[in-house]
Amino acid sequence: MTPPETSRHGMLGLWSGMGLVAANMIGVGIFLSTGFMAQEMGPGWILIDWAVGMVLAMAGARAYAEIARVIPRSGGEYRYLSDLAHPVLGYLAGWSSLLIGFAAPIAINAAGASAFLGTVVPIEHPRAVATALIVVLALFHSAGLSTSRWTQDLLIALKVLLLAGFVVLGLTLGDNSWPTWTPPHGSGDFEAGPFFGNLFWIVFAFTGWNAAAYVAGEFRNPVRDVPRAMILGCAAVGTLYLLVNWVFVANLTPTDASAVVESQTVTLGHVVGVKLLGPTGGKLLSILVVLAFFSAMSAMTMVGPRIYATMAEDRFLPRLLAARAGRPPAVSILLQSAIAIAVIWTHTLKNALQNVGALLVLFSALVAASLFAVPWRRPDLPRPRRSALVAAGAFVALSAWMLVVGVQRLDRTFGVWAACVTVLALISYAATDRVRRGQGASPPRTGS
Repeated sequence: MTPPETSRHGMLGLWSGMGLVAANMIGVGIFLSTGFMAQEMGPGWILIDWAVGMVLAMAGARAYAEIARVIPRSGGEYRYLSDLAHPVLGYLAGWSSLLIGFAAPIAINAAGASAFLGTVVPIEHPRAVATALIVVLALFHSAGLSTSRWTQDLLIALKVLLLAGFVVLGLTLGDNSWPTWTPPHGSGDFEAGPFFGNLFWIVFAFTGWNAAAYVAGEFRNPVRDVPRAMILGCAAVGTLYLLVNWVFVANLTPTDASAVVESQTVTLGHVVGVKLLGPTGGKLLSILVVLAFFSAMSAMTMVGPRIYATMAEDRFLPRLLAARAGRPPAVSILLQSAIAIAVIWTHTLKNALQNVGALLVLFSALVAASLFAVPWRRPDLPRPRRSALVAAGAFVALSAWMLVVGVQRLDRTFGVWAACVTVLALISYAATDRVRRGQGASPPRTGS
């Protein structure tokens, strides 16, 4: 039988779900990516690239929304790929989420928050400050579901208001004429390599549009609200991103934007603030950015551990990582936070940004492709709607093209990351599956 459409124990509704999506999406990517892109792309192509990123995210959100409708359970890629493709693939996605998908973005946002806080107050040890931010959020989200939800709702409300205020500031005080600058490394015309390679920055900035799917089991009405939260949240944030990037390209030259490339201690928001309001404005915008990063860290600290808890409930990870009734998965939260702290002390910000974006594209595309397998892999589930299949097909095609063209520009560590995660996951799956079979367990089925 299929899962019930409502949950007596769910605490999340549509607005909380949209807030969770927005909180996961709005982070370090929007305030850094265009600075790197402006070094080899013209203003028009930068905006078009962001529009393509929005289309890609919306197509993915529509595909995920359909999967969330037929499989309204927590777990995200792990759950969907296990049910619709093969448990090995789901297990690999789960391990990727643990080691890269959430821990690395938390580390990236923590490192960014610490570095950019240094433009407001002196910071001698930014990595130590970043570590402290992760520890604080881990403790808050381990305290209880109510504390976790209210902390997250407050942070996202504040972040959206401040980001909207930044757009208003840029549109009213900034330059709104069409920019005529050209990039220092390139003609400014369309080039496939830079266009698709830089799309990884944008993909990372849009990461989080599927956040509601990871905690579907904690919604009061997951069948109705999880799909709506993903689609509406993604559309709202995508629109805001386009406005923010207009402010960037209209008011900053590549030389201005190069500050984020050279120092990695300021953001484009800080640079715009200084240009429009002076040093005080720069500090105010840095505070906005730090709050945005902190909110994104909070959202990912809340969402990611639900995957590991689901895997633990399916006996693919130690039971210690599972959540108790009415309580958050505290051990999973602490484990994810520990991995994020390790990333902070071992990786640079730029390399981590592109590598994470590429891997997230890969697994999201696999999930979208699995939607086509529903009729023959799970005939007991509702058939996907045609509009969702069209969106899934578009998402898979664009993702594949982006990976083929853009992966050649990635740092060598991308291959190392992917290989390490794959080998570790496959070894762990083989060992775990042997133990489970010895206990007479079988892969879980949706609705069982």
